[in-house]
Amino acid sequence: MNFIQQAYKGNNEWYHWVLTIFVVFIGWQFIGVIPLLVAAFMYSANMTEFTKAAQDNFMTLGIDKNLFLFLMIVTFIFGLISLIIGVKYIHKRTLKSIITSRKSIDWKRFWFGFISWGVVAIVSIIIGIYLTPENYVWNFRLIPFLTLLAVSFLFLPFQTSFEELLFRGYFMQGLGILAKNRWLPLILTSVIFGLMHGANPEVEKLGYISMVFYIGTGLFYGIVTLMDEGTELALGLHAINNIVAAFFITTNWTVFQTDAIYIDTSEPSVGWEMFFPVLVLYPLMLVLFSKKYGWKNWMEKLTGKISEPVNNKENYRVLED
Repeated sequence: MNFIQQAYKGNNEWYHWVLTIFVVFIGWQFIGVIPLLVAAFMYSANMTEFTKAAQDNFMTLGIDKNLFLFLMIVTFIFGLISLIIGVKYIHKRTLKSIITSRKSIDWKRFWFGFISWGVVAIVSIIIGIYLTPENYVWNFRLIPFLTLLAVSFLFLPFQTSFEELLFRGYFMQGLGILAKNRWLPLILTSVIFGLMHGANPEVEKLGYISMVFYIGTGLFYGIVTLMDEGTELALGLHAINNIVAAFFITTNWTVFQTDAIYIDTSEPSVGWEMFFPVLVLYPLMLVLFSKKYGWKNWMEKLTGKISEPVNNKENYRVLED
């Protein structure tokens, strides 16, 4: 069974999908935000200030940056828990089925994606600082930075894992067996992933041209998932991408406002750094992965048809157990 066909192992009536999405939404957007709301209320002088901050940005209340980052991650942790509940108890599938088509999760793939993109991302940032040093201010403070590192490495992977397993796992598989092909879920999950980031302050500052980066990134993760028949590489790529974004450079207008090493003081603008990853780095990473893992039949892997396996679902459940 290929990766998308893993969805055939469980319950697949339309109401199973609707109910799971509802459970995820409640866990992520309602239950998960309760700790953040409680903290924001405690930092507010009165209800008026709390309401104004809720409409603008809770960080205006003076919440510690590391605490705020952690509370934001908590919302995704509840989303991930809700997704696991939906897959396990509504679809009657294993968590592994939305992670990989292999017999077991390949953690070596995760770490290869994690380390390889980590090197590329850090080198790219250092080059950017070297080329325009006037745009960056040294912001290193030992204790806040060490706290940020701990929060980033210990908890940010929960946020990125939730997004990957929701989009490149659950939605990719669901749309795949609905459309009976690979190309539609690849395109739709990439576009929806990009639009989900439309509420980020970067989009407000830079305009919708920034969707090129977000949709392009979603497309990159989707191609990696389909070519590799699993999300392990994408999980590693996404995790280290957000970790580096959190601890290396911050600004006062991006989604990650942290106690990072540098503060970018330049005016928000659309520059080469937005298109460079999508047009240059991502294709190079695909070449690297294809060489290492022997990817072939690109057209079939990315656009081919999806059909239900010959064996019935009960046999798959027996094999899974």
